[in-house]
Amino acid sequence: MAETRIALVTGANRGIGFEIVRQLERLGVVTVLSARDPVKAQAAADKLLSEGIEVGVVPIDVDSDESCAAGLKQVEELFGGRLDILVNNAGIMQDGPSTGTTAMNVSIETIAHTFNTNVLGPLRLIQRAIPLMQKNNYGRIVNMSSALGQLAEMGGNWPAYRLSKASINVLTRVFAAEIGPGNIKINSMHPGWVQTDMGGANAERPVDQGAETAVWLATLPDDGPTGGFFKDKKPMAW
Repeated sequence: MAETRIALVTGANRGIGFEIVRQLERLGVVTVLSARDPVKAQAAADKLLSEGIEVGVVPIDVDSDESCAAGLKQVEELFGGRLDILVNNAGIMQDGPSTGTTAMNVSIETIAHTFNTNVLGPLRLIQRAIPLMQKNNYGRIVNMSSALGQLAEMGGNWPAYRLSKASINVLTRVFAAEIGPGNIKINSMHPGWVQTDMGGANAERPVDQGAETAVWLATLPDDGPTGGFFKDKKPMAW
């Protein structure tokens, strides 16, 4: 990259988000670590500092309009009105085979809560981030999706989570179409089954591998793709 970029990563106090922050910083990107809980966010930043990696910390609860607005305002003030990269990593999974949840018995509350975090959270931040990116004619937005939201391979179970991840892919496509070609790019990605609190200890991928595609999308060259869905830096079917 020709100049230092400013990145914001949500849900970054642990797991894939934490690793994305680590990898971006190692590439020279000035990165803000964000999480719902300010204590956990600072603890994560302190852990990185022990590795010689210094990051900014801005608490953001993606479920809250007010928190998203305040968080983006803080980033804007810290970096002179700039935000170059937004990684929408924060997400929840409240259903699945282990919970006995199916499309027939999933509660509206579970679906609404999952949507608020996994879909409306990114929407809140994207709407506020794009004007900052347009000021400098540069932006990279990465939406954390999942193969469980892939219509081409859609199956049963995880109804709330599947619905939310299919919807984040729609969000990616809609924004990409509205922004159009240029130097603000928005893409979705599937990290694979990763060894995190959500993925579990039996997952097949280490967290550093799960973060790689997000970091690649966050640092795309000017001729890179937009409006796509990727795994291992390769396109996936929607």
